[in-house]
Amino acid sequence: MKTPSSSLSSSQTIALETRDSDADRLMSPSAARNRAPIAELLAGILPENAQVLEIGSGTGEHAVAACQARADIRWQPSDPDAQSRRSQAAWASEADGRISAPLALDLREADWFADAGAPDALVCINVIHISPWIVTEHLAAGAAALLPAGAPVYLYGPYQEGDATAPSNLEFDRSLKTRNPDWGVRALADVVAVFDRAGFVLESRTGMPTNNLSLVFRKREAS
Repeated sequence: MKTPSSSLSSSQTIALETRDSDADRLMSPSAARNRAPIAELLAGILPENAQVLEIGSGTGEHAVAACQARADIRWQPSDPDAQSRRSQAAWASEADGRISAPLALDLREADWFADAGAPDALVCINVIHISPWIVTEHLAAGAAALLPAGAPVYLYGPYQEGDATAPSNLEFDRSLKTRNPDWGVRALADVVAVFDRAGFVLESRTGMPTNNLSLVFRKREAS
């Protein structure tokens, strides 16, 4: 990824972290840490020539990393936050036209997917723990409506796994709930159950940096 050459503006706090900016481009410390392993994992699971829909694209840096790792894919970012969409549009110049103008999708709305196009895969990174639970339910339902059989859904973030939950994730869960009682580190079993009801099977669970997980769901064939 190209490093911006102009001087950075003052830092600002967005999405639980302090982000520097260069004009409209925001720079996420968490994306800087995890974009390479996420892009590497996505490179192995995305279909050939895939049109990818990303939910809650944040700064837009993950879109760039993924497109640089796979020259055949096209990426549709989205975010309900206007400043984040400006950042996504600014970063898109790094991907040779393969990142589309961002969409203002808000998964609190049940029909959020009505204008989301026809993706071959869906990606959602660090979203479901900083959003109401209804967002996870709408994410699964929308993925079922949008994706063909066999298509992947990729989720990244922290999860609770009963007695095996990392202490840092338990503390993070408590911290999130003090900010917003509708937020929280979700139980992996609950997320799997929501996607199962929507017609998806959990294909893989991969440990990632700082006690996060990569989850890959596949849409089942119609019975």
